[in-house]
Amino acid sequence: MTDAEELRRRTNELLAAYPPATTDRLDFLRARFDAGLAWVHYPEGLGGLGAPRSLQAVVDEELAAAGAPDNDPRRIGIGLGMAAPTVLRYGTDEQKARFLRPLWTGEEVWCQLFSEPGAGSDLAALGTRAVRDGEDWVVDGQKVWTSSAHLARWAILIARTDPDAPKHAGITYFICDMTDPGVEVRPLRQITGEAEFNEVFLTGVRIPDSRRLGEVGDGWRVAQTTLMNERVSIGGMRLPREGGMIGPVAKTWRERPELRTHDLHQRLLKLWVEAEVSRLTAERLRQQLNAGQPGYEGSGMKLAFARLNQEISGLEVELRGEEGLLYDDWTMRRPELVDFTGRDAGYRYLRSKGNSIEGGTSEVLLNIVAERVLGLPAEPRTDKDVPWKDLAR
Repeated sequence: MTDAEELRRRTNELLAAYPPATTDRLDFLRARFDAGLAWVHYPEGLGGLGAPRSLQAVVDEELAAAGAPDNDPRRIGIGLGMAAPTVLRYGTDEQKARFLRPLWTGEEVWCQLFSEPGAGSDLAALGTRAVRDGEDWVVDGQKVWTSSAHLARWAILIARTDPDAPKHAGITYFICDMTDPGVEVRPLRQITGEAEFNEVFLTGVRIPDSRRLGEVGDGWRVAQTTLMNERVSIGGMRLPREGGMIGPVAKTWRERPELRTHDLHQRLLKLWVEAEVSRLTAERLRQQLNAGQPGYEGSGMKLAFARLNQEISGLEVELRGEEGLLYDDWTMRRPELVDFTGRDAGYRYLRSKGNSIEGGTSEVLLNIVAERVLGLPAEPRTDKDVPWKDLAR
């Protein structure tokens, strides 16, 4: 059984063999993965040691103290938080060996081809088709709100393979090469002026059957693993006290006493407490992950994340007064990541509006929490057993 002392020993051996100050960053990350210190709870040979997930902090602390490079997790968050756990659970041995190492080191960026113009909140209604042609699948359709598609080498994709089956039953899950012919990425300019989102058009894209995850027609079940991990990665990220959006507001409050009012003080206190409760709840949720896959509680965390971000950013704009109305740059850019705390108040206010849409809309997540967490009666659904081709669109 790998314990904390054993992990410290292995980490120090890695640092001795690959001194961070003199080792190329990518070489160090590859060596860390091969040593099983990337994500210690993964199996041996796949970046882990089969150790408890909670012991990852031991490795991370030792490496941070030594000044070792990380894998820039914000830039590759979709790969780390969504693609990797899905590949680990449903991938073949060949798929795991091929994709997990370059995913973790950041050599290959991933994106998610799920939402469509007519299938966002009701994702199971998606219409992108995949038709079998020998050993390949030919895919045609359109995806939307695709973060990092302009940077991605690979995508996790769900497509309809059986239009005669009910909408949840006729979906299959694939890994799509974003460099293949027929894949077109177009920017979607957002309210911030930037385009970290994209729409993706798939025209006659050929995907080998060897890049299918799970069984044919079982894509909805596979996608649930992705979605539940996505919501935990968004709403349950590890933060220090006053980490995230509450930090800049608290800093401004302390440094700018001339901006303070009694009303703003009361609102800040309330949001500070809620942010701290959310942070501690996220820590508890991560501890629960030690027992296995994330559950539907992650939907509640993602709900709280979106609401808090929007309320806190609104308070910050009010606190700053006229300064809060300023915005640094409307230039059309294709950013590599979303940087909430490294930008100004105007950016945080505008960008947080998307938090209640991305990663599952707040309305859908409320239904999930009500039905799957609280056990309340489900909403009537008349289309569950109707073939997808017969649904009104």
